[in-house]
Amino acid sequence: MTYSHIVSVRDLVKQFGRFAALRGVNADFVPSRLYAILGDNGAGKTTLLRSLAGLSAPSRGTISIMGTTNLRSICSHLGYMAHPSLLYDELSGMENLRYFARLYGIDNDQRCEEVIRSVNLDPELQRPVEQYSQGMRQRMSLARAWLNDPEILLLDEPFSNVDLRSAREMVNLLIQLRDQGKTIFVVTHQASLLDGAANEFVWMEAGQIVNRTERFNMGKGD
Repeated sequence: MTYSHIVSVRDLVKQFGRFAALRGVNADFVPSRLYAILGDNGAGKTTLLRSLAGLSAPSRGTISIMGTTNLRSICSHLGYMAHPSLLYDELSGMENLRYFARLYGIDNDQRCEEVIRSVNLDPELQRPVEQYSQGMRQRMSLARAWLNDPEILLLDEPFSNVDLRSAREMVNLLIQLRDQGKTIFVVTHQASLLDGAANEFVWMEAGQIVNRTERFNMGKGD
C-alpha cells in the first residue's frame, strides 16, 4: 500500500502534570524520506518520537501512521531505538538479536547475522554486551531496531558517544535503508552528521515544530 502521508499528526498535546512537552503539534510526513528532528534539550523531540512509537499516549490530538490511528495494530511495522540501548547486558550481541528475533517470529540466524554485519559488528563476537564500548552498543541497538525490517525507523540520538567513523557508517546505512523505501526519523544534537543525508530538517522548540527545511536531490525519497 502506498501513502501520500505515512505519518500525520494533528493538534498533538502531551502533558506531564502541569508541564506540556508537546503543545499542539501539526505535521505530515511522506514516505521514503529521512527526517532529522532537531532542537534544544526539552524541545519535545524525544516525546514526539515516543508518541509516534506508541509508547506515550497523547493527552490530546491524534497520530495517524500508515492510515490508522490504532498504533498498536501497526507496531510490527515500526522500529524504535531509544536513547538507552534496551539490550540485555549479560548476553552477547548475537544472543540479544536471537532473543528479539523470536519475539518477531524470526526463527533462524541468517537475519540476525545480516543485521549485525550491516552495522559493522561481528556476529561471532562472544563477549557480553556489558563489555561493549558505547559506540558498539549504539550500533547493536540500531541493529535491534531494524531486525524486523520495519517500514518506519524511529531513532533517538543514535550517534551519541559514537566515534566519527562509526557515526558516518551508521549514516550510510540509514541512507541505504531510506533508498530501499524506509521512512526514518532521527532525533539528534549532531545535525552536521546528516548534512547530505537528511531529506528534511525539522526544528522543534518548546513543544512545537517551528521550522522545516527541505533538502533537494537527496535520492530516491525526493
